[in-house]
Amino acid sequence: MMIDFDKSEGLVPAIIQDSRSGVVLMLGYMNREAYEKTVKEKRVTFFSRSRQKLWTKGETSGNFLTVKEIITDCDEDTLLIKVVPAGPVCHTGADTCFDEINKPDSLEFLRSLETLIQERKRELPEKSYTTRLFREGIPKISQKVGEEAVETIIEAMKEDQERFKEESADLMYHLLVLATALDVTFDEIVDTLRKRH
Repeated sequence: MMIDFDKSEGLVPAIIQDSRSGVVLMLGYMNREAYEKTVKEKRVTFFSRSRQKLWTKGETSGNFLTVKEIITDCDEDTLLIKVVPAGPVCHTGADTCFDEINKPDSLEFLRSLETLIQERKRELPEKSYTTRLFREGIPKISQKVGEEAVETIIEAMKEDQERFKEESADLMYHLLVLATALDVTFDEIVDTLRKRH
Protein backbone atom coordinates (compact mmCIF):
# COMPACT_ATOMS: atom_id res chain seq x y z
CA MET A 1 0.00 0.00 0.00
CA MET A 2 1.36 3.39 -1.02
CA ILE A 3 0.79 6.22 1.48
CA ASP A 4 1.87 9.80 0.86
CA PHE A 5 3.31 10.96 4.20
CA ASP A 6 4.99 13.98 2.59
CA LYS A 7 1.95 16.19 1.90
CA SER A 8 1.29 17.26 5.50
CA GLU A 9 4.69 17.29 7.18
CA GLY A 10 4.88 13.54 7.59
CA LEU A 11 1.35 12.99 8.94
CA VAL A 12 -1.79 11.52 7.42
CA PRO A 13 -5.31 11.61 8.88
CA ALA A 14 -6.62 8.21 10.00
CA ILE A 15 -10.39 7.82 10.13
CA ILE A 16 -11.34 5.05 12.55
CA GLN A 17 -14.53 3.13 11.74
CA ASP A 18 -16.20 0.22 13.54
CA SER A 19 -15.95 -2.71 11.12
CA ARG A 20 -19.22 -4.19 12.39
CA SER A 21 -21.51 -1.17 12.63
CA GLY A 22 -19.94 1.18 10.08
CA VAL A 23 -20.01 4.01 12.66
CA VAL A 24 -17.10 6.48 12.53
CA LEU A 25 -15.43 6.35 15.95
CA MET A 26 -12.71 8.99 15.83
CA LEU A 27 -10.06 10.76 13.80
CA GLY A 28 -6.35 10.64 14.59
CA TYR A 29 -3.04 11.20 12.80
CA MET A 30 -0.28 8.80 11.88
CA ASN A 31 3.28 9.21 10.79
CA ARG A 32 5.09 6.38 9.06
CA GLU A 33 6.28 4.87 12.36
CA ALA A 34 2.75 4.86 13.85
CA TYR A 35 1.38 3.28 10.69
CA GLU A 36 4.02 0.52 10.66
CA LYS A 37 3.43 -0.20 14.37
CA THR A 38 -0.33 -0.39 13.71
CA VAL A 39 0.16 -2.85 10.85
CA LYS A 40 2.60 -4.99 12.83
CA GLU A 41 0.63 -5.15 16.09
CA LYS A 42 -2.92 -5.04 14.63
CA ARG A 43 -3.76 -2.33 17.18
CA VAL A 44 -4.19 1.31 16.23
CA THR A 45 -1.27 3.57 17.16
CA PHE A 46 -1.37 7.31 16.46
CA PHE A 47 1.16 10.12 16.48
CA SER A 48 0.15 12.69 19.11
CA ARG A 49 0.62 16.18 17.68
CA SER A 50 0.41 17.79 21.14
CA ARG A 51 2.88 15.42 22.85
CA GLN A 52 4.96 14.78 19.74
CA LYS A 53 5.16 11.04 20.31
CA LEU A 54 3.45 7.75 19.45
CA TRP A 55 0.49 6.55 21.52
CA THR A 56 -1.46 3.33 21.16
CA LYS A 57 -5.18 3.89 21.62
CA GLY A 58 -6.25 1.97 24.73
CA GLU A 59 -2.83 1.77 26.39
CA THR A 60 -4.30 3.51 29.48
CA SER A 61 -7.98 2.52 29.35
CA GLY A 62 -7.58 -0.97 27.89
CA ASN A 63 -10.03 -0.03 25.13
CA PHE A 64 -7.77 -1.03 22.26
CA LEU A 65 -8.80 -0.75 18.61
CA THR A 66 -8.12 -4.10 16.90
CA VAL A 67 -7.46 -3.60 13.20
CA LYS A 68 -9.51 -5.53 10.65
CA GLU A 69 -8.70 -3.59 7.49
CA ILE A 70 -6.73 -0.53 6.35
CA ILE A 71 -7.44 1.26 3.08
CA THR A 72 -6.33 4.57 1.58
CA ASP A 73 -8.33 7.20 -0.24
CA CYS A 74 -7.89 8.00 -3.94
CA ASP A 75 -5.04 10.47 -3.24
CA GLU A 76 -3.24 8.04 -0.93
CA ASP A 77 -2.99 10.67 1.80
CA THR A 78 -5.83 9.62 4.13
CA LEU A 79 -6.40 6.27 5.83
CA LEU A 80 -9.65 4.51 6.64
CA ILE A 81 -9.02 1.96 9.38
CA LYS A 82 -11.78 -0.53 10.15
CA VAL A 83 -11.55 -1.83 13.69
CA VAL A 84 -13.23 -3.74 16.48
CA PRO A 85 -13.19 -1.50 19.58
CA ALA A 86 -12.70 -3.14 22.98
CA GLY A 87 -14.93 -0.53 24.66
CA PRO A 88 -15.86 3.16 24.50
CA VAL A 89 -13.50 5.08 22.23
CA CYS A 90 -13.70 8.63 23.55
CA HIS A 91 -11.80 9.73 26.67
CA THR A 92 -15.16 11.05 27.96
CA GLY A 93 -16.51 7.49 28.06
CA ALA A 94 -18.71 7.95 24.98
CA ASP A 95 -18.85 5.28 22.29
CA THR A 96 -17.37 7.70 19.75
CA CYS A 97 -15.51 11.00 19.78
CA PHE A 98 -18.56 12.46 18.01
CA ASP A 99 -20.81 11.47 20.93
CA GLU A 100 -22.78 8.98 18.83
CA ILE A 101 -24.03 5.64 20.07
CA ASN A 102 -22.15 2.84 18.33
CA LYS A 103 -24.99 0.44 17.72
CA PRO A 104 -24.51 -2.40 15.22
CA ASP A 105 -26.64 -2.09 12.10
CA SER A 106 -29.17 -4.94 12.00
CA LEU A 107 -29.15 -5.02 8.20
CA GLU A 108 -25.36 -5.28 8.19
CA PHE A 109 -25.62 -8.30 10.49
CA LEU A 110 -28.07 -9.95 8.09
CA ARG A 111 -25.64 -9.30 5.23
CA SER A 112 -22.77 -10.83 7.19
CA LEU A 113 -24.96 -13.84 8.01
CA GLU A 114 -25.81 -14.16 4.32
CA THR A 115 -22.09 -14.06 3.48
CA LEU A 116 -21.44 -16.86 5.98
CA ILE A 117 -24.28 -18.94 4.50
CA GLN A 118 -22.88 -18.39 1.00
CA GLU A 119 -19.46 -19.60 2.24
CA ARG A 120 -21.09 -22.71 3.70
CA LYS A 121 -22.72 -23.40 0.33
CA ARG A 122 -19.37 -23.11 -1.48
CA GLU A 123 -17.21 -24.98 1.03
CA LEU A 124 -19.69 -27.44 2.60
CA PRO A 125 -17.70 -27.87 5.84
CA GLU A 126 -18.40 -31.04 7.80
CA LYS A 127 -20.42 -30.88 11.04
CA SER A 128 -22.23 -27.72 9.88
CA TYR A 129 -26.02 -27.60 10.14
CA THR A 130 -26.10 -25.26 7.13
CA THR A 131 -24.07 -27.75 5.10
CA ARG A 132 -26.56 -30.47 6.02
CA LEU A 133 -29.42 -28.31 4.78
CA PHE A 134 -27.69 -27.63 1.46
CA ARG A 135 -26.96 -31.33 1.00
CA GLU A 136 -30.61 -32.22 1.68
CA GLY A 137 -31.69 -29.79 -1.05
CA ILE A 138 -34.35 -27.20 -1.73
CA PRO A 139 -37.37 -29.40 -0.80
CA LYS A 140 -35.99 -29.99 2.72
CA ILE A 141 -34.96 -26.34 3.18
CA SER A 142 -38.42 -25.26 1.99
CA GLN A 143 -39.99 -27.63 4.51
CA LYS A 144 -37.91 -26.08 7.31
CA VAL A 145 -39.02 -22.57 6.26
CA GLY A 146 -42.64 -23.74 6.45
CA GLU A 147 -42.14 -25.33 9.88
CA GLU A 148 -40.46 -22.21 11.27
CA ALA A 149 -43.22 -20.00 9.82
CA VAL A 150 -45.88 -22.08 11.56
CA GLU A 151 -43.95 -22.00 14.86
CA THR A 152 -43.60 -18.21 14.54
CA ILE A 153 -47.37 -17.86 14.03
CA ILE A 154 -48.11 -20.09 17.05
CA GLU A 155 -45.94 -17.94 19.33
CA ALA A 156 -47.56 -14.78 17.93
CA MET A 157 -51.01 -16.19 18.72
CA LYS A 158 -49.83 -16.89 22.28
CA GLU A 159 -48.48 -13.30 22.44
CA ASP A 160 -45.21 -14.71 23.81
CA GLN A 161 -42.73 -12.03 22.72
CA GLU A 162 -39.54 -13.90 23.67
CA ARG A 163 -40.52 -17.12 21.91
CA PHE A 164 -41.81 -15.08 18.95
CA LYS A 165 -38.38 -13.44 18.61
CA GLU A 166 -36.63 -16.82 18.78
CA GLU A 167 -38.91 -18.42 16.18
CA SER A 168 -38.69 -15.34 13.94
CA ALA A 169 -34.88 -15.58 14.07
CA ASP A 170 -35.10 -19.27 13.07
CA LEU A 171 -37.45 -18.34 10.22
CA MET A 172 -35.16 -15.58 8.93
CA TYR A 173 -32.11 -17.85 9.05
CA HIS A 174 -33.84 -20.65 7.12
CA LEU A 175 -35.27 -18.16 4.62
CA LEU A 176 -31.73 -16.85 3.95
CA VAL A 177 -30.52 -20.44 3.44
CA LEU A 178 -33.38 -21.07 0.99
CA ALA A 179 -32.65 -17.84 -0.89
CA THR A 180 -28.97 -18.78 -1.12
CA ALA A 181 -29.89 -22.26 -2.41
CA LEU A 182 -31.91 -20.52 -5.14
CA ASP A 183 -29.07 -18.03 -5.87
CA VAL A 184 -31.23 -15.12 -4.72
CA THR A 185 -29.53 -12.44 -2.60
CA PHE A 186 -30.80 -10.47 0.36
CA ASP A 187 -30.32 -7.23 -1.61
CA GLU A 188 -32.46 -8.56 -4.46
CA ILE A 189 -35.27 -9.29 -2.00
CA VAL A 190 -34.93 -5.80 -0.51
CA ASP A 191 -34.98 -4.29 -4.03
CA THR A 192 -38.28 -6.08 -4.67
CA LEU A 193 -39.70 -4.58 -1.47
CA ARG A 194 -38.38 -1.15 -2.45
CA LYS A 195 -40.10 -1.28 -5.85
CA ARG A 196 -43.43 -1.91 -4.12
CA HIS A 197 -43.12 1.30 -2.12
